[in-house]
Order: sequence, then structure tokens, then C-alpha cells
Amino acid sequence: MNQDNHQAVVPEVLDGWAVLHHVFSVDWPRWNALSAGERAEMAAGAAAYFEEAAGAKEGESAIFSLLGHKGDLLFLNFRKTLDELNAVELGFRRLALYSYLTETTSYLSFLELGLYEMTIKLHGDLIGEGLEPEGEEWKIRWADEMDGQRDRMSGRLFMEIPEFRYLCFYPMSKRRGEEKNWYGLPIKERQMMMREHGMVGRKYAGRVQQIITGSIGLDDWEWGVYLFAPNPRVFKELIYEMRFDEATVWYGEFGPFYNGLRIQPGQLAGVLNGGAREADA
Repeated sequence: MNQDNHQAVVPEVLDGWAVLHHVFSVDWPRWNALSAGERAEMAAGAAAYFEEAAGAKEGESAIFSLLGHKGDLLFLNFRKTLDELNAVELGFRRLALYSYLTETTSYLSFLELGLYEMTIKLHGDLIGEGLEPEGEEWKIRWADEMDGQRDRMSGRLFMEIPEFRYLCFYPMSKRRGEEKNWYGLPIKERQMMMREHGMVGRKYAGRVQQIITGSIGLDDWEWGVYLFAPNPRVFKELIYEMRFDEATVWYGEFGPFYNGLRIQPGQLAGVLNGGAREADA
């Protein structure tokens, strides 16, 4: 890539929370073989740990009871740094309950906001002013704009985990095949497709809350998508409609889907021992 054209090709992104989730399957035969007292003690210890993690000074954690064979529990964590995520992870692994769990998968990423529109506009403005790409003044102006964007977007970069009852998570990438390669397209073409893609999502405002995380260089897929809603039927509706936008038709590649119900730490014993999962239990 010609360095002078770097900003004209690569859209800027802003990173917020470091995000990590783990998916666990319970070893039900071993767990059910324990006495009621042993199960209660381990569930209480795990609930206390989750309660502490959920109330982190900078960040948040949440637990979800999953449906289907891919896992039983999903433990989601938002923190400022990978170091803090690692500390939460290690603390969980030291719990007595952990010996009755099998980790089926995990996903590491950063909450991400893409800036296609800003990148193209700023590049055009600076060129229009006669600044030399990658020159000293260019770099200063570019850095100032990025700092301003971070300040304006801080509420979205460091948002709370939505409290809606239902979660849908899936990883995805953009196609890089011989005939269709997202990264080989001109940035304005990618921008137009992403705008169309975003317009579909905006139609569902109020019915679903979406968090996009970037995982290039961190995990096996390029993005992780977290959807939260009070009614899970909207996941099917939204994702089905998005299948028809151009960015998805030609360039979308999707990993496995995980769906679950949010539970509070105090409800963990009920989930593990056959109790109710109601949100207000």
C-alpha cells in the first residue's frame, strides 16, 4: 500500500472496553452426584464472585444461561485492559465450581466503533487544504480529530452491558476470497455498503441493542456481535433482513450463534439445581 494513501484506504476505528466471554458446559452427572449441601455451597461461592465481578469499579460482568448443546453458561466481561480481563478469568478458574465445568469456547475483542464517514471526510478536507499526506501538520490534525471523536463517543465506547433479558452472540468476518475480497474494495464503496448495513440496524432501535467488538489479531474471527433484546424473536428478524444487504450478500461470513437468558448472580443456584430462571426470581 502506498503510505500516502493510507488514510484513504483504511477506515479509522475507536476502541473502548476490552471484552471477553467464556462459554462453559456443566458436567451434569458429576454435579448431580453431589449432595444438596455441596451444590449449594459451590453455587453460593460462585454467585459471590460473580456479584463482585459485576460491580467492578471500571467495567462490568454478566452471566447468561444458554440454550442448546453449545454450552450452559456464558460469562461476559467488560474491562479497561486485557490485564484486568485476565485477573477476572483467573479468579473464576480458582472457584470450586470450575472443576465441574468444561470450557467449550471463548471470545476476546475490543468494543469498536468504525469511522468510515469521518475517515473519508477528514482525508478530503485535509487534501483540500493542501496538506501533505503523512506530513507533520497532517498527523497533528488527524490526531486532534481522533481525540475529539474519542471524547464525543466515550459513552458508546464504555457503555454498560444492556440489561435486556435475551442475548444473541455471533462472530463474523468479511470475505477475503479470490473473487470477492472486502479489503480490496475502494473505501468509498465499502462506506456505501456499510451505510446501507447500518440503516437496517437503525430500523430496530428500541427493540434491540447492538454492541460490535473488533477482534482482528485477537481471535479467530474479525468481529464479535452482541445483540440484546427484551424479545428474542427480533434477533431472527433483524439478522434475516441484514442477509439481503449488499455487504452481507457478497462479503459476510458468520460463525456459530449463541443465545441465552441473562441471570443475576443470586439466580445461579436455581439454574444449576433446576430452579426457576425468571428475571425477577
